[in-house]
Amino acid sequence: MLTIIANSTLSVHSPSFIYNGPIPLKYTCEGENINPEIDIAELPEDTKSLALILDDPDAPNGTFVHWVMWNIPPGKVVHENSSPGIEGKNGKMENRYQGPCPPSGIHHYHFHIYALDAELNLQPTTDKEKLIKAMNGHILGTGELIGTYTKQSNTVLEH
Repeated sequence: MLTIIANSTLSVHSPSFIYNGPIPLKYTCEGENINPEIDIAELPEDTKSLALILDDPDAPNGTFVHWVMWNIPPGKVVHENSSPGIEGKNGKMENRYQGPCPPSGIHHYHFHIYALDAELNLQPTTDKEKLIKAMNGHILGTGELIGTYTKQSNTVLEH
């Protein structure tokens, strides 16, 4: 369970898609499989770093983790096709962004952003659960952006 020091809500959006709107093909397994730009505003004053978790709670075998990253400098943008922090293990045990790739139907992809009061000393083997434990007691604020995706073809069957 996460302990939030201050109940600050970050403003999180993307110029590529609207909240609860479809994620463009470019950012999926059927496109370039690169991350979209994520814009973050209203950071708490004492923010020392940001963390990001992208997951899909609609995955058939439970929540699938697409991206884990921490020690992102507290700027206002995670640029398209970038990894400004340290990437941990996603659900495929890879240290990288894995774009949406649902086996069927519409899935919801949650970009969780955390403003932290410290940088985290974690290994690249860190996964979502280990990152959440490490953030406990350091969270100044949180924000979330949700996008949807439905696979356009049936050539790749992943999460």
